Amino acid sequence: MKSIVVFCGSSEGSEQEFTSDAYALGTFLAKQQIDVVYGGAKIGIMGQVAQGALDAQGTVIGVIPEFLKLREVFHESLTELIVTRNMHERKLKMHELSDGIIMLPGGYGTLEEFFEMLTWGQLGLHQYPIGILNTNGFYDELLTMLKKMVEKGFVKQENYDMILADRTIAGLIAKMEKYQPLPLPKWIKKEQL
Repeated sequence: MKSIVVFCGSSEGSEQEFTSDAYALGTFLAKQQIDVVYGGAKIGIMGQVAQGALDAQGTVIGVIPEFLKLREVFHESLTELIVTRNMHERKLKMHELSDGIIMLPGGYGTLEEFFEMLTWGQLGLHQYPIGILNTNGFYDELLTMLKKMVEKGFVKQENYDMILADRTIAGLIAKMEKYQPLPLPKWIKKEQL
């Protein structure tokens, strides 16, 4: 993996571990010479991921829609800041710039971005490893719900298995590096990716 898109909250959350794990992830990726692609903000755990990577001399690319940039929430010290017209263009650009996905704690927007990328993977539109840094078990109930979707016949086991979750950064990155993507569905040709 040369670059990883990180989806996470624009708030800091209620536990100190959320911010410390975010900063540590940015630092870890920078030390592994993996570029960080993220939402471009200086606030919340988003800002912590970026600052951790920048403090470790890493490359950080922020992708932010124009209306958020106008609110002055963007990080001013990034390697590169890309401004998009809207949220849809933002997600597409983040996808184009990365070859791996990690979700940290966050709210509705974090889940929406993660599930869109997960759905694209299920459909064979990409074959990136998709990880969850499950800080303090933040996503335990979500993973339980997703297992229930498998049990009730709404998600295939192999699609659930696309999600790589770990409570530690090193453990998660190790799983992502070993990830073997599912074969492409027969109705998708490799050149369509």
